[in-house]
Amino acid sequence: MACDEPAALSGIFTRQNSASTNSLDFEPNTDYKFVESLEERYKCAYCHLVLHNPHQTGCGHRFCQQCILALRELNAVPTCPVDKETIKMHEVFKDNCCKREVLNLHVFCKNFPDCNSKVILGRYQEHLQQCLFQSMQCTNDGCPDQILRKDLKEHLSQHCKFREEMCQYCNTYVVLINIKNHEKNDCPDYPVPCLQNCSQIILKKEIEKHHAVCPEAEVDCPYKQYGCHVKVKRGKLAEHENSALREHMLQILDKNSRLEEQISDLYKSLECKEIKIQQLADAIKKCEKEFRQYTQLFGNNSSLMVSSQALASHLDKSARLESQVKQLIQMANQQQSKLDLRPLFDTIENVKQKIALMETYDQRLVVLEDQSSKHDLQINIHKAQLNKNEERFKLLEGTCYNGKLIWKITDYKMKKKEAVEGRVLSIASQPFYTSRCGYRLCARAYLNGDGSGKGTHISLYFVVMRGEFDSLLLWPFKQKVTLMLLDQSGKKNHIVEVFRADPNSSSFKRPDGEMNIASGCPRFVPHSVLENTKNTYIRDDTLFLKVVVDLTDLEEL
Repeated sequence: MACDEPAALSGIFTRQNSASTNSLDFEPNTDYKFVESLEERYKCAYCHLVLHNPHQTGCGHRFCQQCILALRELNAVPTCPVDKETIKMHEVFKDNCCKREVLNLHVFCKNFPDCNSKVILGRYQEHLQQCLFQSMQCTNDGCPDQILRKDLKEHLSQHCKFREEMCQYCNTYVVLINIKNHEKNDCPDYPVPCLQNCSQIILKKEIEKHHAVCPEAEVDCPYKQYGCHVKVKRGKLAEHENSALREHMLQILDKNSRLEEQISDLYKSLECKEIKIQQLADAIKKCEKEFRQYTQLFGNNSSLMVSSQALASHLDKSARLESQVKQLIQMANQQQSKLDLRPLFDTIENVKQKIALMETYDQRLVVLEDQSSKHDLQINIHKAQLNKNEERFKLLEGTCYNGKLIWKITDYKMKKKEAVEGRVLSIASQPFYTSRCGYRLCARAYLNGDGSGKGTHISLYFVVMRGEFDSLLLWPFKQKVTLMLLDQSGKKNHIVEVFRADPNSSSFKRPDGEMNIASGCPRFVPHSVLENTKNTYIRDDTLFLKVVVDLTDLEEL
């Protein structure tokens, strides 16, 4: 009976540790040049190329893993193309012995005869990453050139248009292809001609300083304040002053005449005020003198007639003084009306009222700010608690307790770019459990590869995490684990790897920290297979990984 799950084709593979283990592998569907003729027993009975991940059927013929899957997909009941025997999928097994022999076959470098190296097939990709005659992309950003590895250093230092060179003017490093644009637009020490056509060459950073002395710059005439509004080039300013000397003198004389008239008016006004002040001073002195006489008369008990006459005279003088004071008050009022200060006083009073109101508002604002700060603190505390609860609810909603994990990885391109740039090398799945009180587990993926798969494969690992019920469980962890990349076409053409936990490995002991060292497959899926548009492992920039723990013989608490 045909097996329903692709796991039947996978078999048990040797566990690989993410920290130090390297695995041998090679790219399928490639025209390799073998040192010795490839024997038929190392060729796939279906594609007739060198066997990749060989599987042997019950009739004894060997096929690539992908080829045996293709045969099953083409026919509901697949048959061997060699002897036409029906292929029973439960009899198909992974031929690790043949795989070791194939991986140790010697091949020539694809860059032969320039490179005469002979390497085993399993180390072929590693050799290409070091081969001096391998064509590779220039490492400078923006450069499209493909260069032999042995010529890369010379290309980077001498020929690449996207290499950085020092600007000869400001000593700043700039990409060579942009250096002309940098000199004209950004370099402060780039020499430029004066904008006033004075034929001088000036550093760009000193252009403003030069314009202050440039002989070709247009400036105002120094006699502008006297009425000359001519604009002339600085170099011809002296010529203008000489030619317009008469006009300048007339303008100065005219302004001086107006100033003299204003000064004369001020002197006259001042003289009038001084005369009035003197008159008032004399009147006050007379008043004081008569007042003293009046006092003496009263002191010597003079006759009533004399007192009456003196009093009448004093009252007359007082009336005149009162009249003069009224005139002064009237003049002061006239001066005040001329100055018209009352609107200014009203404005000042309004400003004072507004300032007082603003001070009241400031006091209220301080109280409100203090209350607002307290409210903000309370709100932040509640927000933090809500976020914590929300994360916990999401974690609980997505947690599985049956030993199976379906891991949805979205935004694949962005996350792989972050891995290539070294910002986020790996991502981890949410935890899952073998039961409600079972082992706590998760998966970890390196989208740009790890170890021997770095830069070429996705690496997928299985991680044992510290759980709440570890003291009640049996250790070390010994269960069989299946790692799968799910096909999204519905044809179940999944990629599967299976391993059984090594009880002697520290990866499966009871965790001392938050989690143990990851264990799994550094070369789980090649990027070329995963990202091939003919395959349907990625749809809408999303892929699905599945981890299944065999719960056989596992007691539930």
